[in-house]
Amino acid sequence: MEKLYYRTPYVKCFDSVVVSCQQGKHGYEVMLEQTGFYPEGGGQPSDTGILGGRRVLEVHERNGEILHYTDGPLDIGSQVTGEIDWDRRYSNMQQHTGEHLLSGLVHHHYGYDNVGFHMGENEVTVDFNGPLTMEQLEEVEREANRMIYENLPVNQLYPTEEELHKIDYRSKKELSGQVRIVEIPGGDTCACCGTHVERTGEVGIIKVLGMINYKGGVRLTMLCGMRALEDYERKQAQVTKISNLLSAKPDAIVDAVARIKQENADREYQINQLYQQLFQAKAEKLPARSGLLCLYEEGLTPVQLRNYCTLLYEQKKGDVVLVCSGNDGRIQYALGSAVEDMRTLSREMNERLHGKGGGSALMAQGTWETTWQEVENACRERG
Repeated sequence: MEKLYYRTPYVKCFDSVVVSCQQGKHGYEVMLEQTGFYPEGGGQPSDTGILGGRRVLEVHERNGEILHYTDGPLDIGSQVTGEIDWDRRYSNMQQHTGEHLLSGLVHHHYGYDNVGFHMGENEVTVDFNGPLTMEQLEEVEREANRMIYENLPVNQLYPTEEELHKIDYRSKKELSGQVRIVEIPGGDTCACCGTHVERTGEVGIIKVLGMINYKGGVRLTMLCGMRALEDYERKQAQVTKISNLLSAKPDAIVDAVARIKQENADREYQINQLYQQLFQAKAEKLPARSGLLCLYEEGLTPVQLRNYCTLLYEQKKGDVVLVCSGNDGRIQYALGSAVEDMRTLSREMNERLHGKGGGSALMAQGTWETTWQEVENACRERG
């Protein structure tokens, strides 16, 4: 089978003859004499499109043969036209070429290998087996974009075994047989089976979206080309909306949010201080006692529940104190005691009242999916 996507990755439409067609688990498995549909592999998703009037859902390579999974059968021996979803294919070519630039430069400057690569629906992920700082990554990103502006050629090489031994190239695994090398002068030399643009200028732009520590190295997310532009448009629209809501210029929204966050923290502190005064006033009206004290207070947050419960059991208003808030169907609770293990009691109450939660020996918190009447019944049974 001739693989047209290697001879010319810009093939959008082609004719071929159906060699075989049989129904499989994921649709009809169609083999052709030649194909322009790229099969999933090397982190790059497969092409989709239309083949002989049938939708091509996925394309995979099995034992050297390319299988096209279609949503209907095709006649063996018939000549069919394949139409590739070009927007999807070209975007994949941009992403894959951009990844080569970034990975090649990271390898050149820091010696790290690309040990994981995946093109997802929303972003591209790349894993490196060593640490990077954001400053280092930003510099690599700028250098990669400079290479895009230089519009360098993206070469495909098929060296002989003797020639291959003389080439310093990247590869994730040991290779045998004919090896395909993708070369960007000054940028990358890598064994690769994917599709790429012919010149770096077609990548348009490389934008790193984020980076996290991952398995002793880092995992970064990135986008290239039109997908990077679309991501920028979405984020710019969000920045504009936030700017309008805050009545602040776009380049001042971080300061505006920080100010509001601090104001909210100050207000929250004042509110909690007032609640503490309220809790103390309520506690003073309750006598010290043994046994279980069960109270309901409307509209308390989990932090307020915990604070009120702690105050009550520390002032010996009960050997065990239960404070609840919420509505029938979803009741939040705090259980506290200085004499009993609340982990055990919490497990017992959770099992009876369809709840979840836990904590320490002194304090347990959680939620019960039940009614207040059931909570009262459980408390009465305990005494």
